[in-house]
Parts: sequence; C-alpha cells; structure tokens
Amino acid sequence: MPPDYITPDIWFPNLGIYFNNVPRVAISVFGFNIYLYAVMIFIGIVAAYFLAIWWVKKSGQKVDDYTDLLMLGVPMAIVGLRIYYMAFNWDLYRGQNIIRAFFMFRSGGLAIYGGIIGAALAAAIIGMRKNIPFATMADTGAPSMLLGQVIGRFGNFFNREAFGGYTDGLFAMRMQAEQVLIGRYITDEIRNNMIFVNGANYIQVHPTFLYEAALNLLLMIALIVYRPHKRFNGEIVLLYFLGYGVIRFIVEGFRTDQMMLFNTGLPLNQVTAVLFAVVSAALLIAGHTRKPAPVNNREQTRTRRKK
Repeated sequence: MPPDYITPDIWFPNLGIYFNNVPRVAISVFGFNIYLYAVMIFIGIVAAYFLAIWWVKKSGQKVDDYTDLLMLGVPMAIVGLRIYYMAFNWDLYRGQNIIRAFFMFRSGGLAIYGGIIGAALAAAIIGMRKNIPFATMADTGAPSMLLGQVIGRFGNFFNREAFGGYTDGLFAMRMQAEQVLIGRYITDEIRNNMIFVNGANYIQVHPTFLYEAALNLLLMIALIVYRPHKRFNGEIVLLYFLGYGVIRFIVEGFRTDQMMLFNTGLPLNQVTAVLFAVVSAALLIAGHTRKPAPVNNREQTRTRRKK
C-alpha cells in the first residue's frame, strides 16, 4: 500500500510495486510529442538487430545482408502493422481519405501479425536479391523478432492499454481510470470493481502486456538455445510461429480490446494465432519426418560466396 500522500499512476497491489508519475510522452520538440510507445518500439528494433547480428557473425553470414533486411524490413513491417489493423477495423475508416488515415497511426491502430507478415515479405525479397534461402534468414531473425516484441510491449504499459479484464490475482495491475484513454475497453465488470484509493479511482485488470512479454522472452531464450541443434532450415521460424501462436491465443483471451473477424464474433488475433500454429505444427512434423538436410549456416554462406 503506497503512503497516503502518494497517488500512483500504475500499481501492482499484490506485489507491493507502484509507479508514480508514469509519462506517456518521452520528449516534446517544438510542440511535436515523441511518445514512449514509439521509443520502446525503436529500442526493440535496435535490440533485435544487434541480437540478429550476433548470430549472423557466429554463423558466418554477412552482416550487410541483414543490415539491408533491417532497412527494408522496418518500413514494410510498419506498413503491414497499419494495413492489417485498418483492414479489419474498416468501419473506423469508412468514408475517410485512406492515405491520410493510414498516416494517422500516431493515434493508435497497429496489429502485430501485420508486422510479422511485412517483415517476412521483406526477408523473402532480400533473400531473392542476394540468393539467400528464406528459411536461413527467417531462422536468423525469429528470436530477434521476439526480442523486439518483448521490449515493444512495454509501450502498452506507458500508454495504459492492451489490458485484460478484472482480476485480483498475484499480478493484478491498477491504473487510474481517468488516465485510460480508450474508455470503451473498460468493461462493466472492471467498472463495478473500481477501487477508490488516496483520492483516485483505479481499475484493476490483468496486465496482458506483461504476460505476453514474459512468455515471449521465455520462447526467445528457448529458440536461441535450440537454434544450433535445429534439424532443418526453417525449423526455428516455424517454432516461433507455433510458440507465439499459442502465446497470443492464450493472452488474447484475457484482453478487452479484441479485434473481431468482421461480423463473425470471433477474435481476429485468436483465429490468426490458430492458423499460424496449426500450419507451423504441420510443417514441423513434415520437416522432422523427411530426411534431414544440411543446416550449417556457415557452410551455406561459404557455398553462396563461391558462386
């Protein structure tokens, strides 16, 4: 319990942890706000790049190839993030200027699966240009994608968003209700369990951003440890799709801001997660049942350079 003279912005009461004066804006330059959400995404991209470069050097690949992938992959991922969100939330943009609406993502509206698709397309393009198997690039980048997702998820913490329903569990998170910008995601159950402390109303919810970040971190570590022992090229990225699909399906079930698959009433991200997981599982089974192919990245790279 915080002292009576402190009114925390965000509070984990059952862990005894609270955060006061949690900002949304990192810096303002001539009236232009740079939000911590964007800063966390940027940090995630940089960290993901250096994690990938560590494996690139270790496996004997060319750093320049993956720098080129970064240069193309980041903008394509951003485009994918936005298009995916807009496509499945079309009612929000109906009748608007589409180009203008696309560039209004500073006010929200990005979807991770669109970013994954965009990054995968970039890897395919760079792979074709440089004669690198897509599976090699994807296996190199998969753990890095997870690291970027882990760090990026903390942007949701600063934005007070992407939370779940009411809970009084160990990891229950309290936020000042007036600081939650999108009030429609505060359900009746959350509102009925609102708590008044030190002069402020708090909602108490599942910190789903934290659940996903923690599980993604564990998956990333598992993939890094297993990668030197993979049975075939493409196995790591398939394990990523499978593992993240399971994680997202579970975590999405807690969230109150689910996107729906048009008028079906089915949560879009859970449907997508199932598709990714099922297809990946089938390809993993097929990969393990056929005769193993060479997977040494160093040897593959040397062969490519001799051509």
